[in-house]
Amino acid sequence: MKHIRLALALAGLVAAMPSIGSDWDAPQEPFALFGNSYYVGPHGVASVLITSKEGHILIDGGSDKSPKQIVAHIRQLGFKPEDIRFILVSHEHIDHAGGVAELQQLSNAEVLTGAAAVPVLRSGEAGRNDPQYGSLPKMAPVARVRAVRDGEVVKLGPLAVTMHATPGHTQGGASWTWQSSEGGRTANMVYADSLNANGNKTFRYSGDPAYPTALADLERSIGTVAALPCDVLVSAHPEVSNLWMRYARRVQLGTAAFIDTNACRTYADNARTRLQQRLDEERAKP
Repeated sequence: MKHIRLALALAGLVAAMPSIGSDWDAPQEPFALFGNSYYVGPHGVASVLITSKEGHILIDGGSDKSPKQIVAHIRQLGFKPEDIRFILVSHEHIDHAGGVAELQQLSNAEVLTGAAAVPVLRSGEAGRNDPQYGSLPKMAPVARVRAVRDGEVVKLGPLAVTMHATPGHTQGGASWTWQSSEGGRTANMVYADSLNANGNKTFRYSGDPAYPTALADLERSIGTVAALPCDVLVSAHPEVSNLWMRYARRVQLGTAAFIDTNACRTYADNARTRLQQRLDEERAKP
């Protein structure tokens, strides 16, 4: 693992593979991303609030330890978590969906996700087709979950968020896009799912009966994210898309610091590099 991280660092792929559980819930002040979009998650796992007078949409609920911080952040920004109408999920792992059940109980929001993620969220247990099966903790089951189709638009008053199926890291992976406006400019906002080729000790992206289409799915998802209209990118693990480097410039630039029209392509290119490294490792194994 150390030599992989070193290689990625030398290639400029900052924090490419977050360690399981490392700093997921480290404290992080909430902040405006652009217009009516806000970062409300802890430092290690993202959560984004999209606001309107007719209710709010939350993307991802963090880990099972994240809700307290997410709720406090929403209130700190002057909004009510009780006004959340939809919770959108990127993928069905505890670091992004572990807090969803608690946040749903508070807000009575409907939870929307990719079809393959629905049974996992309802049961709280990973499916055997997950590349990381066997190493994933159980999470609290979610009561009201609905599948969203690729390309479907979730509407709430003036808000419109589009789902883009991005399987590969999991079978139910989803990325989400919308627009936010500020100061006469409209920005294309992207919440990108994880594109890491992570698996347990035996799973092979080069071919595995548990998930035979994993490689083709992940390659297609990488292409999907690369092609998205993208001005402001937040990835499920924010450090992987260098969000904190942009955050450091906000004192001088304000929310303009988060504008990077190359961010999605860079995120996808880095994922493609990590995937190739994973395949090379698998082929080197007997």
